Amino acid sequence: MIDHITVAVSDLTKSRLFYERAFAPLGYTLSFGKENVFWAFDIGNGCLFEIQQADSASPLTCIHVAFRAKNRADVDAFYQSALAAGARDNGAPGPRPDYAPDYYACFILDPDGYNIEAMINQPLDKA
Repeated sequence: MIDHITVAVSDLTKSRLFYERAFAPLGYTLSFGKENVFWAFDIGNGCLFEIQQADSASPLTCIHVAFRAKNRADVDAFYQSALAAGARDNGAPGPRPDYAPDYYACFILDPDGYNIEAMINQPLDKA
């Protein structure tokens, strides 16, 4: 399952206002973010659609997709399989406490250079 997708935008304020209005009929709402960096919209089932300022210093590429894993071992296996298939490392599997206390993820760059993530956000005893 896709956990979140992030797209780079040229004008974060303008795009935030656009998506707030466009998503209203769908019931999608602004969930969280950081002024001048990114905004995340709750699109249901714990999934997010995120926008980020294109010229930010973020390690994300213009398109970022995060796939939700069942457990930490699957995150590790995805990372190893992706590297074996020709991906480039963009962040080895490990905790990402700056994202959330129980966030565990890895990042690879696919053949076109897009940042692809496998992640889980559950306490270790449940992951």
